[in-house]
Amino acid sequence: MFGNLFEEEGEEGFSSASSKGRVVKGGDEPPSPRGRSNLCGIKNQGGTCYLNSLLQTLLFTPEFREELFRLGPEELGCLEDKEKPGSKVRVIPLELQRLFARLLLVDQQSASTADLTDSFGWNSSEGTNQHDVQELNRILFSALEHSLVGTSGSTFIQQLYHGTIVNSIVCKECGNVSQRQEDFLDLTVCVCGVSSLEEALWNMFVEEELFEGNNLYRCAQCDRLVTAAKSAKLKKLPPFLTMSLLRFSFDFTKCERYKETGRYSFPLTINIRPFCEQTDGEDSDYSYELFSVIIHKGGCYGGHYHVYINDIDQLGQWEPPEEDCKPKTQKKVKEEVIKVCEPKLQADDPLSVLTAIIAQEPSKSVLVDQLGQKLMDKIGSSWNKKFKKHYGPIGKFLHSHNDVFMLLSNGPRVALKANPPSPVTEPPVPLEQTTDSEPSTASDKGDFKQHTGPDQKPESEKEGSHWFDLNDSTVTSIRESDIEKQFQGKESAYMLFYRKAQLHRPCEALNNPEYKVPFHLIQMAEEENIKLQQMREKFEATNNTVELRLHLVHSYRLENGALQPANKVQNEITPLNFDRRKTVGDLRLAIYQMQEFWEGDMALTVARSLPAGLHLYNTLTDDSISLYSAGIYTNSDLFVWNGREVCGATIFTGAEWEPVLLTVVRPFLGEDVEQKAGEGLACEEDRESFENEGPGLKRESRGFAGGATLGEVREALGEPKESLLCQEHKGAKREQQGVGEGGGASGWRVFPPDDMHRTLKELSLKDGDALLVLEPQSFDSSVFTLNGDVVTVTTPSDCRWLQVEFRPHEGRRGEVEKREERKIKVPATGNMLLCEVKQRAIEELQLHKEPPGAQYCLRQVDCTGKLLPPVCEELNVRDAGVRLMTTLILCPGNAPKASQLFLHLSVGTAPSVGMEMDIIVERTCTVKECLKTMLEAVGIDGTCWHLRRLDWCEEVGEPLMDEDASLSELKISSGETLVITEGHLPPKGFLKLSVWLYLGSKNMETYLNHTDEQMLDVVSGDGTCHSLHVFGSNTAKLTSVGQVEISDEATLEDLKTQVLTLPALQNVCVPTTAFMRMWQLEGQRLVRILRGQQLTLRKLKLTSGADLCVQQLLKEEELGSKDVVLHVKMGIPGERCYYPPEELVWDASRDSSPRSLRTCLAAHYGLSPDCLLLAKHHPDKHIWEEISNWSQQVSKKKKKKKAESLLGAPFHLKDGDTIGIKNLLIDNNRDFITLEDEQGQQRLREQAEQRRKGGQAAGSDGTGLQKKAGQNKARKPEVALSISVGEFR
Repeated sequence: MFGNLFEEEGEEGFSSASSKGRVVKGGDEPPSPRGRSNLCGIKNQGGTCYLNSLLQTLLFTPEFREELFRLGPEELGCLEDKEKPGSKVRVIPLELQRLFARLLLVDQQSASTADLTDSFGWNSSEGTNQHDVQELNRILFSALEHSLVGTSGSTFIQQLYHGTIVNSIVCKECGNVSQRQEDFLDLTVCVCGVSSLEEALWNMFVEEELFEGNNLYRCAQCDRLVTAAKSAKLKKLPPFLTMSLLRFSFDFTKCERYKETGRYSFPLTINIRPFCEQTDGEDSDYSYELFSVIIHKGGCYGGHYHVYINDIDQLGQWEPPEEDCKPKTQKKVKEEVIKVCEPKLQADDPLSVLTAIIAQEPSKSVLVDQLGQKLMDKIGSSWNKKFKKHYGPIGKFLHSHNDVFMLLSNGPRVALKANPPSPVTEPPVPLEQTTDSEPSTASDKGDFKQHTGPDQKPESEKEGSHWFDLNDSTVTSIRESDIEKQFQGKESAYMLFYRKAQLHRPCEALNNPEYKVPFHLIQMAEEENIKLQQMREKFEATNNTVELRLHLVHSYRLENGALQPANKVQNEITPLNFDRRKTVGDLRLAIYQMQEFWEGDMALTVARSLPAGLHLYNTLTDDSISLYSAGIYTNSDLFVWNGREVCGATIFTGAEWEPVLLTVVRPFLGEDVEQKAGEGLACEEDRESFENEGPGLKRESRGFAGGATLGEVREALGEPKESLLCQEHKGAKREQQGVGEGGGASGWRVFPPDDMHRTLKELSLKDGDALLVLEPQSFDSSVFTLNGDVVTVTTPSDCRWLQVEFRPHEGRRGEVEKREERKIKVPATGNMLLCEVKQRAIEELQLHKEPPGAQYCLRQVDCTGKLLPPVCEELNVRDAGVRLMTTLILCPGNAPKASQLFLHLSVGTAPSVGMEMDIIVERTCTVKECLKTMLEAVGIDGTCWHLRRLDWCEEVGEPLMDEDASLSELKISSGETLVITEGHLPPKGFLKLSVWLYLGSKNMETYLNHTDEQMLDVVSGDGTCHSLHVFGSNTAKLTSVGQVEISDEATLEDLKTQVLTLPALQNVCVPTTAFMRMWQLEGQRLVRILRGQQLTLRKLKLTSGADLCVQQLLKEEELGSKDVVLHVKMGIPGERCYYPPEELVWDASRDSSPRSLRTCLAAHYGLSPDCLLLAKHHPDKHIWEEISNWSQQVSKKKKKKKAESLLGAPFHLKDGDTIGIKNLLIDNNRDFITLEDEQGQQRLREQAEQRRKGGQAAGSDGTGLQKKAGQNKARKPEVALSISVGEFR
């Protein structure tokens, strides 16, 4: 099946996506209620769209529906008795009755056909097979006729749908007429070579076929071959006329089927008189009206069905289609009308804004809890940000203007007194609307009912037009003119259903879904509605529970401008789960009940943890508003106090008093530190102080209220008024690096006296800013120099050195042990040239004795020990950005000049660490010249190459498109890696992608029966061959299916749709693109899953030439950004092997710790988490790494616990990784190694030995593309459609 064909979400259905502060916690989400159309769709079981379309057509055939409902349990039996021996329960019509009752009366977005298909005798795989809807129509009617034998409804299908055709042959010699009658259930009309339904019927029933020449007719009366004429006429017309269009034909030249997509029109009303045998009746006897069009989208080997239906009984709420379907001129006119009619809006006047919002609502009223969101949509700012400071909470503002606004008694809604809503015109609030902002309260919810009476219709509805598009679970309104769009194309009409114009519906049937529905089915639907309502209320209550963090006043004290815990050891946070739909007063009462000994008033103030401590913002004063309206969400901090003071100290609240955590820097020139620094023995803490703030300075973090003045800060530090306060000099970037970074001096700006009266907020000081405090006597030292308003901090002479470590080439062995000894300390200053530093190091290390002509360069190392690009030796220490008291590595190689770049290069793929080559090129050379130099360096000939950069995640990224641009113009800097990629440069914004198909062993056999394709062993992201549970096999292959060319602005959904159009995928049946998984291949491995249906290929970092892999799924999938697809396999107790692997999607968005994964696996296998032992498989090394709840690591520098995450080091879990599981309750073997792993380790050792001896490396297992010659075999055979029916004769 093709394209995004199933939109399972309703227009306003229940959404599990988390809104702000709301987390969907339960997995048992109730079915969504009906959408705006008030009609129920049908769920797709994977490939049952053809069944859904036909069932909806039968449901909206009132005469069929009522005849079915007329049959009671006394004739059909009861489903409860179907298992009893000897009972004759007619299961199919009973299940069909139940399904129709649910579609009519149960308040759900879509109903399931599982019970009905079970009554057909279908197994689970039948739901995924696609069949022809015309074939189903005949088989289903036949099954119903057999099921109703011996009942009063045994002939109703015959009466409604069966007609008669009379075929006549007239002898031209004697005039003898030979006639033969035949019944028909539907008329199969030709599409090929004709342009309309009328023309096809004319050819069938008006045109005569002559028997002449070599094709003569034997007349029974003449008893010889004669010339004759053959014709056919309609003898008996049924009430319902079904037309099947022969869209599928066979090309005998190519020996393949194809679909007719040319224009083929059909009328909304048709007169059958010209095609009938008897034509003497009234016109109304021959007039038929179209009421259903089943549409097929796709090709002849797969596609999708949906249906356009005219709702004759007007059971649904028809409304005009979306605005984007209207012509641009119509939109423009409407926009002008809105612009003229819209009240003049004053964005700064809240009264004007709220009045305009309410006046523009169709019901002239708005839910109070939705008013804030509508205000945000209107003016682009929230009430709290724009108006709350001057006007208070929005609820209080509405109450204070009761002369303008009024609260309605039928719910928390607000309207204008000047224009109150009428009880007749005000529409009820459906449940779907409340889920988009704040969930509905109990008073908003009611049982499902039809809201529109017979006399009420939307104003824009055209009289007599009630057409809907029923596409599985989705039901949308369409216009009658939209039917013309199905005349031609890949998505076109396939079956037409006409009803006699004489058939009129009684008035009591209009807008009445209960019309002629048996009482027991109405009762069943009401019970299901009550159950659904309870499920939704329970789900709403569960998912509207927010987790609050209460901070009680007796556990805090005021310190450094912020609230600090009185006890640093104990956790001072009290968790509380509360329903956010309840009011602030309810929350206050609940906290009162928790705190039995609380005395006096209780204030609840929104707080936030800042680097300086806990700070208070707005106090919740209006007890009548809900927590949602008050802006309280999950993990909100609330401070519980008396609203005035904490431990006797007055508390200032609000954003203007937010505390700022400053780094206070003071002079510190102790002799011990100077001596240690001079000897290179400074402790880690002193060394950190020297490198970060400069020697002679010590720092401490202090918090201050943001509303405090600089003078008050000086007093709080205990400094005299003569002291100077300085801020880092932001104007000079080089000086800002500090002495440690560039050598020499750093600059600080002195705050002028006027700034002493300004607050920290006014001075724009923020967390982490440094504040240098100097007393007048500090300038007696040579370290501090005052020049105007700038203080210069000069590096002491005993700290001016660089350590140089000699690191020979990696290939030289035997010197590794001496590396630690070959370190020397070179005296250096900020103005010293790096070439002098290198020369002194070479002399002291006695490297001048090395072979003559040996070249060396100086390189820095990063925090991980990785070598950085060589420094330019023409620069001094300061200009090169080299920090004093750090280490430089002396390596073999050339150093670049100031006009040159040092680049890494790789061929084909992203390089591994240490595997890339190095090259030095001029900054001014072009991309083409650089490519030529690199090709010469690696010894590659030819012109079919181009350069690409690495992206931020060290993967091959975008190509360098402008070959004539210089490297400096492209902002390529030293140390970057360029990848030489085979192929010409792709066009800008256009991608050419190779596509592979993922096959398991089961569907591999059927797929390869008809293809001769290139095969590739599938290797997942961790390098192992995997079998996914969706295939239920132990092996999998990749087969090449072709290439696609697509714009990089296309979405992932567009890419999947285009991939499915490849000829090699014609037999792959996918209901919707959500049933597909798209992998990216790199180095012939599955490395990542592409996520986000609506993300563009550019955002997904896809580049031209990339390899993609398509995997077919048995259920829809929409992976989140933190969902990890793992292959899990349980160890077989007592054996060194595993059960077949299964696929597991692990949600790591909220918790990526080992505990979360263990809990997920325990739920999957139904075991206790404590009895599971987990390990990750490393197939490249054939080892298992055990996953345990390791103790948290503590950073010495930040004194803060690092978060446990399996997505980070050391496991780095990603899509496709294999997780082994041991059940310790029944398996005592804690070793995950298998015999295959031991054999793989032995192979690795042998390969390493061969490489060490200089032998040719053994080829890696299964990584090359292997072509397998197959035979051209027949296409996968089609499965016959059948329905099992019992014997009732």
